[in-house]
Amino acid sequence: MKLSDYVEQSFAPQHIMVFGDSKTGKTELVGKLAERFKLHWFDLENGFKTLLKLPAAFKENITLYHIPDTRSYPVGIDTMLKVIKGGEVKICEQHGKVTCLVCQKNTAPQQTFTLHKLGPNDIFIVDSGTQLGNSAMNHLTRNLDDDYKPDWDDYRRQGFMLDRFLSNLQHGAYHAIIISHTTMARMENAEKTKLVPVMGTDNFSRNVAKYFDHVVYCDIGTGKHVYGSSTIYRPQILTGSRTDVRIEDQEKENAKAVVTLMPFFDGTIPPAEKESKPDATVSALEAARARAASIAAVNKTGDAL
Repeated sequence: MKLSDYVEQSFAPQHIMVFGDSKTGKTELVGKLAERFKLHWFDLENGFKTLLKLPAAFKENITLYHIPDTRSYPVGIDTMLKVIKGGEVKICEQHGKVTCLVCQKNTAPQQTFTLHKLGPNDIFIVDSGTQLGNSAMNHLTRNLDDDYKPDWDDYRRQGFMLDRFLSNLQHGAYHAIIISHTTMARMENAEKTKLVPVMGTDNFSRNVAKYFDHVVYCDIGTGKHVYGSSTIYRPQILTGSRTDVRIEDQEKENAKAVVTLMPFFDGTIPPAEKESKPDATVSALEAARARAASIAAVNKTGDAL
């Protein structure tokens, strides 16, 4: 098929990475989407309390799946790898485990979730990708001493587990958002370092953006939260949007605007127009012609005298 023959589907799934340091507004920024969407929120690090500040109508649109992932109980990676397959899963509310035999025996509360049934009005959310990476490593080393230091093979297997999860998400026919913290990683050009979403090792983290359509950075400015998504937002921060949506432009158009993630779903902020750069050869030719015309004018004046 020629690219010119490609027709965008009526439902275009958006896969977004939202990252930043702690307390920079990541959870609230994502939670505000509950005004328009039903959010299926998988909480691996007990950060959902921020969502309690949202209006009651927003909270009605958020279904919370509490996954109590810890160093000694790394259930997060196991549960999420089963969820990402897309079929129906039953997750116990007490342990955050899929098909928990203990809870089944005691008829304890369970939640049913089917990723492949999500539609245009649903968003699959994981908070956080950082904890998911930690869970993978904790799962791999769960039977070893607490002072055990992971080796190269452990990191390789951790990367394999994270890639399995993200590869499924990347091609999923549903909206998805992963929230993550930050790390400073050395890029392939060894002279440069950038702030990137942390998920596993530094090497995995610096390439994690490839799984997403948009990468949004959250920060704190002068008395307010600030956000960016364009590839040229800040050279030392890894951000970008495949549809060139610049979330930072919301405040440029309206200083009192409440910044949201809606532009990635409805295109309310049009992509920035690319500045056309003059061709260097044409500019040089025009300059030469101008100089020749000036010299000719001087010569003509001299002849007249």
